[in-house]
Amino acid sequence: MKLINSETFKYFKKSYRLSLKWDSYFLVYDQIFKKYKKKKIKFVEIGVANGGSLFIWRKLFGKNAKIIGIDANPYSKKLSKYGFKIYTGDQSDPEFWKKFFKKEGKIDVILDDGGHKNLQQISTVHYTLPYIKNGGMIVVEDMATSYLKKEFYNPSKYSFVNFCNKIIEFINYRSGLVQKTMNTYSKKVYSIEFFDSIAVLNIDSTKCFKSKSVSNNVSDPALNEMRNSFHFKKTREIIKKKIPFLRHFKFYNKIERKLFYRNSFLNLKENLIIKRILKSIH
Repeated sequence: MKLINSETFKYFKKSYRLSLKWDSYFLVYDQIFKKYKKKKIKFVEIGVANGGSLFIWRKLFGKNAKIIGIDANPYSKKLSKYGFKIYTGDQSDPEFWKKFFKKEGKIDVILDDGGHKNLQQISTVHYTLPYIKNGGMIVVEDMATSYLKKEFYNPSKYSFVNFCNKIIEFINYRSGLVQKTMNTYSKKVYSIEFFDSIAVLNIDSTKCFKSKSVSNNVSDPALNEMRNSFHFKKTREIIKKKIPFLRHFKFYNKIERKLFYRNSFLNLKENLIIKRILKSIH
């Protein structure tokens, strides 16, 4: 375990109260949170329990940061005596979030270490997304529960992992190649990162726009589309040598494109190769 140089692990070990974490998380914390150190931010952690992690964040971010805790257990309210703002509520309840943001306004970072059920994780992302500042993030821990059967009833089409797959799809709605209308996620989530059981949604609406093709206007007559050329390499070589004049006719170009680039049989063949690749992974 290479945590000897991890800053957050050092603070974890010295935390005033009990905290339980997976050891792989600390290197992730070091990486994703370093840009917020000593900044005037609002940091919210869901699922604070005994409050041990709140002391980690206070130490990491410094005195300018406002550290806020949310927990379903009213016991956590006692952590207020250490200077933390504590809210009691259900992270899957939209009404709770409405009241929370009415009091706190926009947030820089949400860290979800709450109940880890599909609805709880998805609700946190969905109801907090509109209130995350540009340059902020939503971090969801313990997403490995998407693979656990007991208590979490996964794998499921409604798992948090599959919800993340939808977010990836929404991000790609911004592509000029995709004829889809951008939605809230397309307009807010700039990127999504995955680590061992952690998902990080990077929020920045200023970077979320419909992309379009651009060119530097330098011509290259030798440029040809070669996406599927490996399927008919010999055939293309024969045509090039024996009947090269065909390439000057539009009808041939249409036929070639149909054969070489829009051939459903080729797609079937490629899928079989991909299937073999996936089966070889162990």
